[in-house]
Amino acid sequence: MEISLKYLPGGRAAASGNMMAQSDLDLKETALKEDLKFYFMNPCEKYRARHQIPWKLALQILKILMVTTQLIFFGLSNQLVVSFKEENTVAFKHLFLKGYSGVDEDDYSCSIYTQQDAYDSIFYVINQYKQLKNISLGTLGYEHDGSGLKICKQQYKKGAMLPSNDTLNIDISTETECIVLKPQELASKKAELKLNSSFFNLEFYRLIQVEISFKLKGIALQTIHARELPDCYAFQNTITFNNRAHSGKIKIYFDSDTDIQECKDWHILGSVLQKNSQYILVFDGFVILSCLASLILCTRSIVLALRLQKRFVNFFLEKYKRHVCHADRLEFINGWYVLVIISDVMTIIGSILKMEIKAKNLTSYDVCSILLGTSTLFVWVGVIRYLGYFQTYNVLILTMQASLPKVLRFCCCAGMIYLGYTFCGWIVLGPYHEKFEDLNTVAECLFSLVNGDDMFATFAQIQQKSTLVWVFSRLYLYSFISLFIYMILSLFIALITDSYDTIKKYQQSGFPVTDLHEFLKDCGNVSYRKEQASMPSICCCRRRLSDDNLILIN
Repeated sequence: MEISLKYLPGGRAAASGNMMAQSDLDLKETALKEDLKFYFMNPCEKYRARHQIPWKLALQILKILMVTTQLIFFGLSNQLVVSFKEENTVAFKHLFLKGYSGVDEDDYSCSIYTQQDAYDSIFYVINQYKQLKNISLGTLGYEHDGSGLKICKQQYKKGAMLPSNDTLNIDISTETECIVLKPQELASKKAELKLNSSFFNLEFYRLIQVEISFKLKGIALQTIHARELPDCYAFQNTITFNNRAHSGKIKIYFDSDTDIQECKDWHILGSVLQKNSQYILVFDGFVILSCLASLILCTRSIVLALRLQKRFVNFFLEKYKRHVCHADRLEFINGWYVLVIISDVMTIIGSILKMEIKAKNLTSYDVCSILLGTSTLFVWVGVIRYLGYFQTYNVLILTMQASLPKVLRFCCCAGMIYLGYTFCGWIVLGPYHEKFEDLNTVAECLFSLVNGDDMFATFAQIQQKSTLVWVFSRLYLYSFISLFIYMILSLFIALITDSYDTIKKYQQSGFPVTDLHEFLKDCGNVSYRKEQASMPSICCCRRRLSDDNLILIN
């Protein structure tokens, strides 16, 4: 005989408790579905649902314009710096290198082949340095900290060499001697004594290298035409006569390190330059404020998304007694927000450096360029996120997401073959082909061959001194080109094409349904706390309702 629970006091209480618990669970489920539905909406849908103004969208559009404008201004200023450095380096080579043709020979500037040429080239540098102010067209001057023209020679210790008798007796330990010729001493008898000393009696069979270094100062006046304050430059020039090979050919290297310094005392008539600098500093300040606001909003969104993820995981575990899969957890992590945060941090740091450079307190153009350039790249890549709200433009993002894991695994396998060809080409063809002289050049040459660039020149430049090596080079190049272009590159393209076909098929028949998608299926009738309102013209580009169930895109 069964007894109904409604006639038992304990049973009535238990049933009432279960109903209340079930009611609370239903309320939690409804609220969670509402928040999830709202979280995965685009800005236009959020405005229609709760009349919430898309502040982040408006701020990102404003930030794109401001960051791009800032980069253009900085690029124009940096272009003047780069051109000034390059033109001065060319001018120095023509001033101090005797017989310089205007074109560098391979990785060195020029070369000499006789002892007389070596002496003439060394004394030519000294003479040009002595009369620099009378011959130079630039705004150049000497360093006033006591430094001057420093000449150092490095050579082996005493020994004897008789090549005709195949005799060599030399101490391989090296010794270095240096002399300094100061600008104020060059016209005195003291400088003449130094120039006529035994220091310049070079024994070329022992000589390793001669290094001449000197420092010059210059001022870039061309920035005034761009309404910017001029920069002061310090040029550390080094001329190296390299005789390490002792092959009868001395290679001459010219190296110029440029350091931008703050001008200590300058007076420029007219206030246009100062006002222009102040306007740019104010604009940079607004860029920093906009990026800081974007950083705060995106960080807040990520924190709220992690809280919503935790609510969903706990509710799923409470109701269905199982854990949420890893893919559904990643749906809550908006990668675009992470990209925006990284871009904002780099823009803020780069803008601060730019303001210091503009105020002539810093001279680190390279660091500032890397930060501003990379941040602008990320900002424009982030524009793809808003195009992804439209199904037609969303194919690129989905294809990249689907093919990326396969492509990375494929590149790891192909990279092993590529490294093998790199090492093989370097060790075998290096002595006979200039494109295979070092590992970095070999890797660049093979990558060019994969892309079909400069193939005939690579085949033709192999030196036919060894028939065996020449035959090997043909087998090596033919096998590499055939393997990578006809097989590996085709498979690489096939992986991406396969992912694209899969995405197109999913868009027609529907994407695979996960727990999160299944949970949100029946929340189309969820009501929102604010009445839906008509969308202004900026958000008139709405998606079809049927597209919302295809896939969740962050």
